This record gives sequence, C-alpha cells and structure tokens, in this order.
Amino acid sequence: MTQVNLALGTMHFGTLVDEADSFALLDRFVDAGGTILDTADCYAFWAAPSGTGGQSETVIGRWLRGRPGLRDRVFIGTKVGIEPLPDLEWPAHRQGLWAPVIAKGIEASLRRLGTDRVDMYWAHLDDRDVELEETVAAMAGLVADGKVLRLGASNHPAWRVERARQIAIRQGWEPYSALQLSYSYVQPRPLAAVEIQDHPFGMAGSESIDYVRSDPSLWLWAYSPLLRGSYARPDRPFGESYDHPGTTRRLAVLGEVAEELGATRNQIVLAWLTGGDPAITPIVGVSSAAQLDEAITGVSIVLTDEQRQRLDAAV
Repeated sequence: MTQVNLALGTMHFGTLVDEADSFALLDRFVDAGGTILDTADCYAFWAAPSGTGGQSETVIGRWLRGRPGLRDRVFIGTKVGIEPLPDLEWPAHRQGLWAPVIAKGIEASLRRLGTDRVDMYWAHLDDRDVELEETVAAMAGLVADGKVLRLGASNHPAWRVERARQIAIRQGWEPYSALQLSYSYVQPRPLAAVEIQDHPFGMAGSESIDYVRSDPSLWLWAYSPLLRGSYARPDRPFGESYDHPGTTRRLAVLGEVAEELGATRNQIVLAWLTGGDPAITPIVGVSSAAQLDEAITGVSIVLTDEQRQRLDAAV
C-alpha cells in the first residue's frame, strides 16, 4: 500500500470527537495508507471539563492496545511545553520547556500512548524563560535514552531553531530536524495580526520555507493548512488578515485548477503543499469520514508543472 504524505491531526480526539468516532477515523486513516499521527500532551485542555490535556494521547493509546502489531506501522508525534499551570491564566502561565518538565512530560505521554517510544517529540512553543541549552540538552537526552527517535520545534522562529541545532551539533547531541508551523496556500498580509496570537511565531513565511528548502535534513509539518474550513465553507470566512488582493488572485487560480482536475479547493491546497519544494506534510484535523477521504485524495493529486506555476505566480 502506498503511504500518503499526510499527518492526521488528533487534537480533539477524546473531547469534541468521542472515542468511538476517533477509533473509526484512525482505522480508516491507516487502512488508506496513512501512518503519521499528530498529537500533544495538552490536547485538548480547552475542551475538557478538567481544564487539562491528555485526552488525545489517551485515545490513541487505547486504540493501539486494541490492535496488536499496529504500533510499528504508525509514526507518532507528540508535544511538550504548553500544558496550562493550575489556576493561572494561559498562555502566560504554562509548563514551559524546563528540563524537569520535559523529563516528566515524556513519561506521561508514553504512559498515555501505551508505547515505549515517541517517533517525533516537539518542543511545542518557544520558551524564552529557559536557557536554550537546557531545553536542547533535555530533549536530546530523550533520544539518547531511546524514548524518542526524532526531535522537532513547533511555533519557533527559524533563528531559534538554528541556534538550538548548532548547540546540539557542537555537543554531539541529536538536533531538531523538523519544524511545525501554520502554512497554507493563501497567506495573510505581512505584519497583519493573524488568528493564532497565542503562538506569535506560529506562521511559516518565506524565510521558514527557504530555511527548510536549504537543508534536506529538515522536515516541515504544516498545521491548519485548510484554514479551519475557509476554502470550502461560506460560514467560515477567511480572517481579516487575509483580506487583500493577493487572496482574491490566489482563490481565482485555485478554483480554476480545482475545476480542471474535478477536485475541491481543499484538495488542490493539499496537493500544492505536498508536491512543492520543499515537500510539506500537512496536518489535517477531521471529524468525519468524508473529511478524511477528501484529504487523502488531495495529497494523492499530482499537479502538472503548468498548474503549479500558475498557482505559484498568483500573488
């Protein structure tokens, strides 16, 4: 079976998506050739009565326990660093990327997931309150201990990722080799306030793309690639930061290519992401089989050079 370049976003599994539906979506994803699962220790604290996370990891762990032998067929990425602190305002007060937090965080994630290792462990949000050397050493130590196979930085500016990588390389430690940022075909205005202000460095821009393109060892995962349904649903319009002429031009070309291929605009966005330079792995959160099938078909579409050039030229 051909593997698909798509990460299944499981943020709301165990909260807004109940366990039975979560299991069904996970089964359908794997049966279609999906292998990459994206979660975090804090998912989804905002949707849970407890105000704490862990529900998504717990559901994935229960799903795996009911399917012996499946663990080696899936690539699990989870995150540490932004679980809220009790009775304090979030995001100003979160667990952060201190070494003790990372050490406790991986043990809790492994327990919930019911596994002996995590394939990708993400530092979830840049933490300027902690010396970068402390975070880098703690993360790399998990690789040395065999608890983690690969490390990534989510919602970090490129310069901080590179500084962290150089610290690790100088010490002979495992460096970050992946970035997770929000990225899509339609882009907000430069300097505009976007809808992810909790993550001020969460948007991938031209610098991030160039950074990943320049180093084949780096892997970019893109969250919110479909902009929360804005490409398809009139009741979910693009945010104010996307209100500029470039959006109009891009949506026009996107519609043309979708019509040519008999596809949806969502599917062309996913095809554009996965087939570009660099090839990007989109993270798509779904709550129905139809949404999942649409995404899997989208990442399987191969755009012609001419179609990609038209899409790229619309600015």
